Parts: sequence; C-alpha cells; structure tokens
Amino acid sequence: MASLTVIGFDADDTLWHNERFFRLTQARFAELLADHADPAHLAERLLAAERRNLGHYGFGIKGFVLSMIETAIEVTGERVPAAVIREILEAGREMLSHPIELLPHAREAVETLAASHRLVLITKGDLLDQERKLAQSGLGGLFHGVEIVSRKTPETYARAFAAHGGGAERAMMVGNSMRSDVLPALEAGAWATFVPHGLVWEIEHDEAPVGHARFREIGNLGELPALVAEITAGG
Repeated sequence: MASLTVIGFDADDTLWHNERFFRLTQARFAELLADHADPAHLAERLLAAERRNLGHYGFGIKGFVLSMIETAIEVTGERVPAAVIREILEAGREMLSHPIELLPHAREAVETLAASHRLVLITKGDLLDQERKLAQSGLGGLFHGVEIVSRKTPETYARAFAAHGGGAERAMMVGNSMRSDVLPALEAGAWATFVPHGLVWEIEHDEAPVGHARFREIGNLGELPALVAEITAGG
C-alpha cells in the first residue's frame, strides 16, 4: 500500500510570490512616515502591531493594512495626516489586485503530482484574496480540496488530511514556513517538506526539526515529484 496518498500545498511563497509585495508596501509605508520615525524603528513598531492584531484580524493583507494605520497613528502621536491614511489604503488595494506570478516549477510539480495523488491546498489569509489568487493561478482545478484557515495547527492538518484522504499518516505538507507548514504537520503525524523561499515574514521563522524521520528539505518544487515518488515507493 502506498505510504503517501495526499499532498498538501501551502500557497503564498510556495506556489506564487507574496512576501515581496508586503516588503515593497512596507518600504512605501516607511517613505510616507519618514518625518516621524526612522525605517528600523518603524519596522519594529509595525511588527509589534501585527503580532498584537493577529488574534483580531488574522493573516493577510487587510490585517496588514490595519496594522500600518495603527502604527502610523502611534508614531505620529495621533496626528497622522489623512493623506497618509489614504495612501496606506491605496497601497492595500493595490496589493489585493496584484497579478499572480507562479514560482519556478510550481505548475509542473502540481500537474505531475495531481496525476498520482490527491492534492489539497492549505493556506492562511483572507478568504476573498486567497480565492482570487487561486483562480488567477490556473491551478485550482488540480486540487481535490481547498482549505483556507485562520491558523495552521496540528488539529488543522489532522482534520484536512482526514477529510481529503487517508489521514495525516499518509499525507505530506509542502511549504516555505517552518512554523506553519512544517512543525504542526509533523506533530499531526504527516510528512513535511520545507521549500525555502528567501523572503520570510519574521513571525513565520522557527528552527528546523533536524533529524525528524518525516522531515525533508528541497531546493525548489522541481525536486518534489521525485521525493514524493521515493517516499511513496518506500511504503
């Protein structure tokens, strides 16, 4: 019996670019508030606001925009010009309409694995935005299921893999976040494959589970079909 029947994919910065748009918007934010805070201090205040607000707004662009507005109010002593607020809101709208650009090998890997395994997209973020990006990616029809969640926990993965296949023991999660895609999937009993992206939000950093029997790391998605075939054959 095959050891792998289900492959879970993260979306942002695993299948398509995402973090670089946050970085560009944050640089624009720093320019808007250059008279009130230096970039390093502003970045610290913004990150602190994002951490505070995750429980209220969740992950995604809308929460990021609200955290920028909150930070702007704080660093200006509640005197932020309305024009700056308008610029922040416009930057958020631009992020929400930015065209999707797939990462190298993403389409080939998904198409190859869809022929032999059930695929499920498991991603955090705003529902409407993630649905838009999946539709624009052209990959939506290749997934057996789509799970847009507020947080990625062991329970999230156990439920998703049970709903779309043979359970976590026969599943693999693939993603660029050690904290969200790898560690909780391993805790749920699944395999987990880390695909480094280069740009990673600080909140998503964590230590690699070196030595874990079900942990793998690859250089890019082009290596994934061979890895899945190797593990499946081993079952």
